[in-house]
Amino acid sequence: MMKLVIAEKPSVAQSLSAVIGATARKDGYLEGNGWRVSWCVGHLAGLADADVYNPDYAKWRYDDLPILPEHWQMVVGKDKKKQFAVLKQLMNAPDVTEVVNACDAGREGELIFRSVYELADCQKPMKRLWISSMEDSAIREGFANLRPGADYDGLRDAALCRAKADWLVGINATRLFSVLYHRTLNIGRVMSPTLALIVQREAEIDTFKPVPFYTVVLELPGFSVSGERMADKAAAEQLKAACQGTAATVKKVERRDKSEKPPALYDLTTLQRDANRLLGYTAQQTLDYLQNLYEKKLCTYPRTDSRYLTSDMAEGLPVLVNLVANAMPFRKGIAISCDAGAVINDKKVTDHHAVIPTRNLQNADLSGLPVGEKAVLELVAQRLLCAVAEPHTYSETAVTVECAGAEFTTKGKTVKRPGWRALDTAYRAALKNAEPDKETEDKALPDGDRLPELSEGQTLPLSSAAVKEGKTSPPKHFTEDSLLSAMERAGAEDMGDEVERKGLGTPATRADIIEKLVKDGFVKREKKQMIPTEDGMKLITILPDVVKSPKLTADWENELTLVSKGEVAAEQFMSGIEAMVTDLVKTYHSVSDEHKAMFGTGKGGQEVLGKCPKCGADVVRGKFGAYCTGKCGMNVGKALGVTLSDTQVKSLLQGKKILVKGLKGKKGSYDAYLIPERIEEFSYTKDGKEIKGLQYKFKMEFPKTKGKQG
Repeated sequence: MMKLVIAEKPSVAQSLSAVIGATARKDGYLEGNGWRVSWCVGHLAGLADADVYNPDYAKWRYDDLPILPEHWQMVVGKDKKKQFAVLKQLMNAPDVTEVVNACDAGREGELIFRSVYELADCQKPMKRLWISSMEDSAIREGFANLRPGADYDGLRDAALCRAKADWLVGINATRLFSVLYHRTLNIGRVMSPTLALIVQREAEIDTFKPVPFYTVVLELPGFSVSGERMADKAAAEQLKAACQGTAATVKKVERRDKSEKPPALYDLTTLQRDANRLLGYTAQQTLDYLQNLYEKKLCTYPRTDSRYLTSDMAEGLPVLVNLVANAMPFRKGIAISCDAGAVINDKKVTDHHAVIPTRNLQNADLSGLPVGEKAVLELVAQRLLCAVAEPHTYSETAVTVECAGAEFTTKGKTVKRPGWRALDTAYRAALKNAEPDKETEDKALPDGDRLPELSEGQTLPLSSAAVKEGKTSPPKHFTEDSLLSAMERAGAEDMGDEVERKGLGTPATRADIIEKLVKDGFVKREKKQMIPTEDGMKLITILPDVVKSPKLTADWENELTLVSKGEVAAEQFMSGIEAMVTDLVKTYHSVSDEHKAMFGTGKGGQEVLGKCPKCGADVVRGKFGAYCTGKCGMNVGKALGVTLSDTQVKSLLQGKKILVKGLKGKKGSYDAYLIPERIEEFSYTKDGKEIKGLQYKFKMEFPKTKGKQG
């Protein structure tokens, strides 16, 4: 008799097989020691497209909306049918007594397995392998403590509800507004409210009017003091004049001992934020690097929303901290401590504990890791060392002096024990171009801002007085760091502390949401900044609040968490989504010509991408790409044999350079920036006919390779 284990991908299956002794290779699986181990290759099955329910749905029409499947169907991807056939045969083999779900221990992993299990019509008993690390010891412990599959029905229900909700909103809202505006407008349940956050921030920046302010600064022996901000420059100049030639009197000296706690361990979102700020990685890059480290057994499970460890990990933590410290070059010369109590909290660990390195770090050749993986591993290691280190303690002195009837203040700091900040400073010093720690830089002054010994009533001679002018600053553009934070906090102010999960998306999905916004042309990356495109801003303008509200979507995400815990019925959640979609279709059945014009639709309903550089006619999106509606014969849809995206065409028509990937050369494909120089004629013979036309003549630039990409 055999037990069947199904992992999410082949690499994980191999790691599991090595531990449980299933080492004999077969076609699509491994076998041995009473086990068979196979894999899913990610999502083998997904929700069927709309035209599977009705062939008429292949065309997008308002009259067909809303599309609300009565009986949902799952289908196997065309490129994955072979592996599904292997799994189906294995699941239903007479000698298989039980099936173990070893897909990633989270919402999506649960759905991946259950979809295959149900499509294969498997009736075998189901167990669940739930592990947070791919270390051999964790795998052995997991197999020794397999749990009943039914314990995770709530997780499956939540995952399926999320998939169905995304399908309903995506299919219906996308078709509805695409039909109304005669162009494809991709709308997503979480994507659209995330875009709304970015657009709102852009509007705040655009409408911001800087307000000048003035501050009088006095130079005293060994330090300087500043007065309050003043709106009136003349009043500031008057105060400066009054202070000049006089002395200042020390009015108050306050000395306080302060302590700064170490930061908590990383969950996925806080890791992605720091990796973006410190290393310049996108959220998706960080997740990919961390997933690879997990599969290489160097880090624990990536898609976690917890920043703490469980009490059963306390005993082994000092050993782990020591070996991590020994593996990290930046901590040389810095004493290591381990306060396990600071990172242990069973109540704050849900499905998985915080992201930490594993003991396998001890024997690993870190120099052989790709650059990106190594950098993320060092960041995770640094956070573990900081989190269990001593607090940062310092003495802060606040001084108030009086001059010409006005008060002036300053602060000074003397470090008593550097604590965790010694490790943090050493790590940052080893980084190139690291940005300052924005979360903590304002909490304490840097060491060295020491004040001379002062006493109340002391008179101090004035060296000089000056008026310094400043301006109020506009809000900053979102970076992926700050956007992830905003997604995490969305709707939180309207939810009580008892609400377990707040915000847009989950740690596992946020990176993908950001990437989709960029891919669909609604957001662009400019260095680290996330800037909405013109299309992105237009889309948010026309969308109703029910589709773009961060608060509503955050409510849904919290409700999904309650579904996973069995506190809200899946049917209740889905009925709310279906009602919303139905109401949306009823409400938005037509749009004004003014709104249509926002998206520049042409006579035939095609989107106008710009004006032809030769004849000035509209360039529109057609079935086979962009083309000029005039009769000049200008080719605007292709460049050097590559079909261009609408975004690329728009940039080209504005005379901007574009990055084109996959250009064909003698030595293979390559990427290059194409810069339009002029328009030239072309001709070629096809089927005995000479074909003439016009096309861009380009100059090429080759992109610089980035060493950080790993």
